[in-house]
Amino acid sequence: MKRLILLAAISLIAAISYGFTYDNGRASLSPYPECTSITEYPDSLTPIFINHVGRHGSRYPAGSFHTMMLKKALDEADSLNTITPLGKQLKEETERVITATAGRWGELDTIGEKEHREIAGRMYKKYPQLLDSANISAISSDSPRSIMSMYFFTQQLAKSAKEINITTESGSKFTPLMRNYELDETYQTYRNDTAYTAAYNRFAAANIPIEPILRVLGEEYPLDYSTVYDLALAEYYVSAGMNAMGLEHDASKYFTIDEYHKLWSVFNFRQYLLYSASLASTRPAEIAAPLLQNIVATADSVVTGKLHIAAKLRFGHAETLMPLMALIQAPGCYYLTHYYDTLANNWKDFEMFPMAANLQLVYFKAPSGKIYVRAEYNEKPIQLLPGAKSPYIDWNDLRLRFLELLPLE
Repeated sequence: MKRLILLAAISLIAAISYGFTYDNGRASLSPYPECTSITEYPDSLTPIFINHVGRHGSRYPAGSFHTMMLKKALDEADSLNTITPLGKQLKEETERVITATAGRWGELDTIGEKEHREIAGRMYKKYPQLLDSANISAISSDSPRSIMSMYFFTQQLAKSAKEINITTESGSKFTPLMRNYELDETYQTYRNDTAYTAAYNRFAAANIPIEPILRVLGEEYPLDYSTVYDLALAEYYVSAGMNAMGLEHDASKYFTIDEYHKLWSVFNFRQYLLYSASLASTRPAEIAAPLLQNIVATADSVVTGKLHIAAKLRFGHAETLMPLMALIQAPGCYYLTHYYDTLANNWKDFEMFPMAANLQLVYFKAPSGKIYVRAEYNEKPIQLLPGAKSPYIDWNDLRLRFLELLPLE
């Protein structure tokens, strides 16, 4: 017992010292962080093009599976009279989720609409001379929440800019760019491979605490230990997603910070294995190759004068951005290790992939005619060229770097 208490205390201290908060525990279900800063650029550079890839904005829960699983267990605990007072509170909150969603599973919500309007507004504020009287091309996956994100983004640009001409397209023809995780056969094989499932199952079994689910269902609830971990994650998932749909929720009522950290680490680990490069497989990153090729080809066409647009906007999913950012080895998005217990400190979905996360490559022309690129991720400058001292990179150098990172097929 003393050993268990000591281990729990050490784990709690680790979570606190790391700076983990309940807001962090929302994982990639987190709303887009507040952003008020506008990055300026030297007067000697003229912006000529923006290559943009964005995730859809905040949404209702993607599906009903976890919510209905949790509700079923809470209802059963209520009927068996094992449910605790805390469980009755959670039952009410779960029913609020179901009522608020009401057939809107996965749809963009008002928070998501606002996120994309504001990102677009800041884009115009930074580059009015580029976007006024400009041609803009926007595409989206066939997902309604991505389509609506594109519409709210471009609608705000149309309100802000003068005489702007915007074309929008969506549909399954863009699946190779925005949802290639559905098409790539090698990747689909990996998802069913024991290298993935065994690594995940070991990590989950070692880290998922079941105390939170017992606190709501009651100690006498007849738990099936083949599904208890699924129930524990369902409770976490419902909790983590409530703020993104505009519902007030206090996770600290149901989880200690250590428990929330552990549950988040399992959710985070699964996303890492499925959508980023790892030592289990680099294929989850390589599925972004068609998208990276499109980014390079579009920039080349604009720079050489074959294509006359001021911005190319693409709207997809976390599963679009995670592979892309791993493929280009962006800081915080690419981490290879044999020691999975270090992952939570080095690859953090809440930090890099919140709702409406976005990569912007902004191209500038110097008086000499040379083309420079500044990379921004979630509207903050990042460095994509190892060893570079300036945020403004020669496009030829970054272009070569991108092409070198493409997988050999």
